[in-house]
Amino acid sequence: MLTLDLSNEPRWHEFAPGVRVQLRPLTTALMVATRGDPAVEAVPEEATDEERAVAFAKALARRAVLAWEGIGDTDGTPIDPSPEAIDALLDVWPIFEAFQLTYVSKGLLLEQEKNASAPLPSGPSAGASATARAASPAEPARTARRG
Repeated sequence: MLTLDLSNEPRWHEFAPGVRVQLRPLTTALMVATRGDPAVEAVPEEATDEERAVAFAKALARRAVLAWEGIGDTDGTPIDPSPEAIDALLDVWPIFEAFQLTYVSKGLLLEQEKNASAPLPSGPSAGASATARAASPAEPARTARRG
């Protein structure tokens, strides 16, 4: 069953011990806007999938991040989110991974769920039976003879 969260409120996500980020809900509008982001569209054709993923994640984060806690400059002074600071945050590998796993992948779970559905009882696999069986240990292995 698909569960809808009708509140559509921003949520806090912990990306590392002491580092929390408040993010907008991952909506269709947010994803579509990110796909059309100039930084995403500027990724060259010959770019790797990894380069595309980083560009997309940063563009999405720039739209989604509302606030954060536990993030500061090189002197340890807390800083507010800005496009440059958000990009720098996602340059930290564990933070990038946490963003992908706790935020982006949650939006993609529905896509994965539909690919993992069981076959329909009336679908093309209805009535199909297994054609292979495991050999018992007592049976000798059969080999093709050349003649």
